[in-house]
Amino acid sequence: QVQLVESGGGLVQAGGSLRLSCAASGSTASITAMAWFRQAPGKQRDLVARVGNDGSTYYRDSVKGRFTISRDNAKKTVDLHMNSLKPEDTAVYYCYSEVSIWPYNYWGQGTQVTVSS
Repeated sequence: QVQLVESGGGLVQAGGSLRLSCAASGSTASITAMAWFRQAPGKQRDLVARVGNDGSTYYRDSVKGRFTISRDNAKKTVDLHMNSLKPEDTAVYYCYSEVSIWPYNYWGQGTQVTVSS
C-alpha cells in the first residue's frame, strides 16, 4: 500500500501563489507516476498535472505556464507550485499515485484551495 498526505492548501487572493506538497510512504517503490487532481463543487475530478518516473510532465491547458509539478524521489514527495492563481482554481486538490501493482492507484485525502477575487 501507498499512503499519500497532502499539505499546503489555504486561502489566497487572485494573482497569488501557493505550494501544495504530497508525501508518499509505504510501498513507494511501486510508484510509476504521481499527479495532482482537483475537484470543484458540483464538478468532476480533473487531472491538473502529472509527472512520470522518467520526469515527463503533463499539464492541463488551463494551468500551463502558471503551475509547475516537481518531484523529489529521494524525499518521496511531489509538489505543485501554483502561481497567478485565479478564482476558477478554487477546488479540493488531491494527490494521486499510479503504481505497478493492484490496485494500481492511490489517492490522498485532499486539501482545499480557495482563491478569492
